[in-house]
This record gives sequence, structure tokens and C-alpha cells, in this order.
Amino acid sequence: MHVLPTSPATSKPSFVTLLTIILCFAFFFNSAWAQAKQQGPSQIGPTDIAPINTGPTQTVPYSHAYYEKTTIADLSVPDEAVSFLTLGDWGRNGHFYQKHVAKWLDIASYQLDAEFIATTGDNFYDNGIASVDDPYWISSYEAVYHQPHLFINWHPVLGNHDYRGNWQAQIDYSVKSRRWEMPAQYYSKTLALDDGATALLMFIDTSPLNPDYAREAKYQEAYEQGASEQLSWINTMLAQDQYTWKVVIGHHPLYSSGKRYGKTNAIKDVLEPVFHKHNVNLYIAGHEHDLQHNQLAGDELVHVVSGGGSEVRPVGNYEFTQFAKSTGGFVSVSMTAKSIFLNYIDHQGKKVYAHTINKPNTASSSSTL
Repeated sequence: MHVLPTSPATSKPSFVTLLTIILCFAFFFNSAWAQAKQQGPSQIGPTDIAPINTGPTQTVPYSHAYYEKTTIADLSVPDEAVSFLTLGDWGRNGHFYQKHVAKWLDIASYQLDAEFIATTGDNFYDNGIASVDDPYWISSYEAVYHQPHLFINWHPVLGNHDYRGNWQAQIDYSVKSRRWEMPAQYYSKTLALDDGATALLMFIDTSPLNPDYAREAKYQEAYEQGASEQLSWINTMLAQDQYTWKVVIGHHPLYSSGKRYGKTNAIKDVLEPVFHKHNVNLYIAGHEHDLQHNQLAGDELVHVVSGGGSEVRPVGNYEFTQFAKSTGGFVSVSMTAKSIFLNYIDHQGKKVYAHTINKPNTASSSSTL
């Protein structure tokens, strides 16, 4: 007969055994903690490390008192002026200066009673977005530009980085979002000013117009669309003479005091003759990650670069450079029947430069702060 093996009888540990175990654990943890303190903060657990300051807090108590206390000094324009803000090269999940710029964009919108925000492209880095439901819409746009006075209309244009993704989804998002208004790749808007004056604003798509992209595989989809149809539309719109001011907003600058100095001739040769032919007053672009005012001697066409929405790059000083600063920030545009007031605001909420464009026969003026 086989006898099944039986488990050994269990017995409760003695008091001495329990006390020995407790003392061993206490000695182990005490030694580990002492060693961690000697090795410095990098060896201590995450809860012991001070949090990194990632920018303006998301719990600001927005109130009249907040906007009375938080202001951009010397930011004033005539009461009758119609204002809008220009922001470029910004979509980076809140990284670099994006959150800081968003804070002061809201303040400027409040102070100037801005009508809308125009983007100069590269709305989403590095490779655009996938669809209207891409989480990037939340992390790079909705959650960053959440302040009360940024819930006005946004009129975007496409940049080269937007073409690396689903650029059509940025147009389609206009149906999903109340404030994102991008009806097509290129479109126009008319502003009614004081004394019956009007301003024509042209939002153009410069990537299909840029001959440099004929040799770049990642932008073939943009360049292969061709330029003739859009150029015909640009010429037709700008040929109308009833407007007091003509302003064009695109992505690629015709002149650069930044990284691409000397490398903008291709797009300049396409657009500059058109702008001169039709007496365009102001061209606003991005692409360069900084703030610039470029203008040739004797030429009334003002070139603005508003590309400081997030990351920044170095700038230089050239024969056409009126102002250039490597800083995060944006440019506000305020228009009356007689003048256009440009104010350059950095990511710290400081007005760093201003320029006024007056109608012919009246001298324009600039000031650097």
C-alpha cells in the first residue's frame, strides 16, 4: 500500500524570529536612504525632485483684475483702428516659448480688442497632422490657446511643415471648430475701416508657388499642384483698386534677416513683381523663427516676419534689415484709413519694436524699444 506524502506541519514563527526580520528590514531601508542622500538628488525617487517650470500656469484666475494688472506697456493704437494678431511657426505641444507667447497673445487681444488671429503657417511641427481627430489639435492648439480672448476667429495659412501631413484636414477642421476658419488653401477677407476705407487681406499658399520645392521630394505634393491657378487668382484680386490697403499673408518670406538669408530668391522672383505691380502695402510671412521688419531702400512695400510662435533661431543685420530679433513673440496689425500700426511683442510681454505705415505723401516711422 502506497502512502501519500504529507506536508510538514506548519508552526507560528517565534517572537524572536519576527523581531529579527523587522530589524533586518529597518536596517536595509535606513542604509539605502543614507546612500541615496549621499549620492545626491539624481538618485532619489521622482517625488523628491522639484517640478520643472514649463511656462505659464493653466490655473490663472482670469478676471478684470487680472487684465488690469497684466498688460503690455506702451501698446496703444487709435480708438478707431481695426486690429488683428499674426502668429507663425507655433505648433509644438507647448514646448519652447509657445505657452509664453500664448499668454501675451491673449493680453494683446484684450488690449487691442483684436478682430481675429492670422497664422503665417507651420501650424503643426514637424510633420503636420493626420486628420481632424489627430490628438495634436488638442495638445498643440486647443489646450495651449485656451485663454478667454483667444476665442476669436483664427485665419490660418499652410506652411511647408503642414504639407508633410494631411493638409486638407486643416481646412476640414473649420467645420469641427467654431474659431478655426480656413475655407480653402488660399482665400481673402475684406475689412471695413473708418471713413469708408477698406482693406483687402489675401491669405495665400506659398508652398505650391515656391520653385525651390521642385527638387524636394517631401514637398512634391505641394509643388505639383502648380502655381498658375493661384497666381491668376492673386492677380485678379489685387488688381481691384477700390481698397485703401492691400495686405498679403503667406508662409515664405521674400527677404530674410535670419537663417535663410540669401536663400529666398526663388519665391521672391515669383511674388515680388506681382506685389509691386498691384501696389501691395504689406506682406506678412513666417518660416523664419523670429521677428523681423525688412524693407528695401526706396521701396514702400513692408516685409514682416512673424515666426516666433515657439522655437527661435539667430538673426543677422543686412542691407534691408530694419529690425530683427531672435525671440519668441508675435506682431499685431492695427489699421485705420490713414495708417497701419505694427507692434512687435516678445514672449515676455514686452513691446520690442513698432513701425507705422502711412499713406503716400506722409512719412512712415519706426521705433525700437
